[in-house]
Amino acid sequence: MNLEPSPSASNSLELAMKSHKQDVQTCLKVVHEALLDVKAKDILELDVSTISNVADAIVIASGTSTRHVKALADNVAEEARKAGFRPIGVEGERDAEWILIDLGIIVVHVMLPTARKFYDLESLWRTTPEHVA
Repeated sequence: MNLEPSPSASNSLELAMKSHKQDVQTCLKVVHEALLDVKAKDILELDVSTISNVADAIVIASGTSTRHVKALADNVAEEARKAGFRPIGVEGERDAEWILIDLGIIVVHVMLPTARKFYDLESLWRTTPEHVA
């Protein structure tokens, strides 16, 4: 009995992985452009694919007011939909100090600077420790 995968099975797995990586890169580009369109501040993209099975990347950006945070989140969700990345969920719209947009492969956090500093997601999700000199 042969238990080794056929060459076609490994090729299809490689193609699926390559396609997934392309989807992540395409989605990151859409998110980044949507944030820039509405003038987001301090945009940061973190690759969390090696430490999370929830998402491949996290994007964190700041807005200058609750109204700005809401506009940023709305634009990300809208542009993602247009590009074929349907948001799984959006949380925090009522207070708009921190809005999370879950796109499945990418989770986007749009925050006021005070909330961003307090929760410090950058340190929480950083894959390599920072060295203090």
